[in-house]
Amino acid sequence: MPRLNEETRAKRREHVLTSAWTCFAEKGFHATSMDDVIAATGMSSSAVYRHFRGKDELIRASAERGLGLVRDIFERLLAQRPTPSPADTLATLIGELRARTEHPRYDMTSLAVQAWAEALGNPQVRDLSREQYTQARERLTELAERWKSEGYLHPDADPAAAASVLFALMPGLIVSHHLITDITLKELTAGLTALGAALTGVDRV
Repeated sequence: MPRLNEETRAKRREHVLTSAWTCFAEKGFHATSMDDVIAATGMSSSAVYRHFRGKDELIRASAERGLGLVRDIFERLLAQRPTPSPADTLATLIGELRARTEHPRYDMTSLAVQAWAEALGNPQVRDLSREQYTQARERLTELAERWKSEGYLHPDADPAAAASVLFALMPGLIVSHHLITDITLKELTAGLTALGAALTGVDRV
């Protein structure tokens, strides 16, 4: 049997991974079997196992891909000139969340929720999550530092604190999407504005 070239190998590995995502989105990580994944790929078992030795590798690869997507959002924002405003950044977060939910076969945000649960008991996924989320928050802090230098934030503002608030919003947006209802950009902006005023005492009478 001829050896696969690197491009074909990469495409087949990606096909196995996205087929696993379809199964994970439907059944969850632990209720999905390798037989389920193999059936979803339409490939032979030996072909699938050439790319992933088992379900644990598929789970780690899924978590790594999802976490990388989060980090990439902020790297793209940092690469933009002029710097996206805080309002533009919120709009991007909402838009990216929506985009992750629109694939016809799987919702990447549901995989994120499963990866959080997996991280509680799987040291490899926990360490991977900590590393990737730390990098994402660092990128957000860099963005907030630009906001401060460009006058979006008060001169006394702590960019790291502003970044932490935005970072903490993301899991809440995902939980709300799955368990309650989507939070709109208008609601999010109005709520943050109201809370900001309340915390600083601006609107107190």
